[in-house]
Amino acid sequence: MNYWIGVVSRSHVLRGVAGGFAQMNHGKQAPLKRMKAGDGLIYYSPRESYPDGAPLQAFTALGFIQTGEVYEHDMTPEGVPGFVPWRIDVDYQPAQAVPIKPLVAQLDFITDKTHWGAMFRFGQLRISEADFQKIAVAMGCGEMPEQVLPVQASLF
Repeated sequence: MNYWIGVVSRSHVLRGVAGGFAQMNHGKQAPLKRMKAGDGLIYYSPRESYPDGAPLQAFTALGFIQTGEVYEHDMTPEGVPGFVPWRIDVDYQPAQAVPIKPLVAQLDFITDKTHWGAMFRFGQLRISEADFQKIAVAMGCGEMPEQVLPVQASLF
């Protein structure tokens, strides 16, 4: 089992939570193919919306990859003609958004505590189970569930 952080604006995270899916790096397939069934995913949102939304700098959702199948989704019927991003299904857990700054000192994957934002520039990163657990607790998830809970639409 692996643990991941995806870097996505909060408005896009909320769409994924509502639909039970994840997209990353503007709909690219490669980041999603790294994830397998049962892997943990936490979203970090630097902004409220992409590209020029208000700064947020918070962890905004937490879930577990369902089957690990990556698939294309045509967004033309949703008003975005010609955009066919890749998606993966996620079981999102009830969670509260939590600012990152109070957690920076505790997270081992952030090696440079002064320039911590550099860790997120590539859009996806693998983290340890211990760091995943620290973030999950801060988001109000407590211990990781033994069974994935049903999606809760109202996370924020």
